[in-house]
Amino acid sequence: MDFLIRNAWAEAASPAADAGFYIMLIVFFVVFYFLIVRPQTKRVKEHKKMVDSLAKGDEVVTNGGLLGKITRFGDNFLTLEVAPNTEVKVQHQAISAVVPNGTMKHTM
Repeated sequence: MDFLIRNAWAEAASPAADAGFYIMLIVFFVVFYFLIVRPQTKRVKEHKKMVDSLAKGDEVVTNGGLLGKITRFGDNFLTLEVAPNTEVKVQHQAISAVVPNGTMKHTM
């Protein structure tokens, strides 16, 4: 079959090209770390700190957009009063922000 199709032999790679590839790969991972991984871990730490500092009577907003006042704490859940005589149970991790006290009075 050699007379119809010629064999294609690979040329030897130059050592400089291999070093450049590895340097570019390392730079890519460093940029990936500083642009994606590091800011995400910082946000996770801040959110955990905020969730750990929640107290009864704080007014919070959930990830779903509910605004309420914390009335009870459990191990994994807390109870929010979203309107007079209306309470909702949510997970601690579902809290997205703590708002200043009195925010509920101004929105109703």
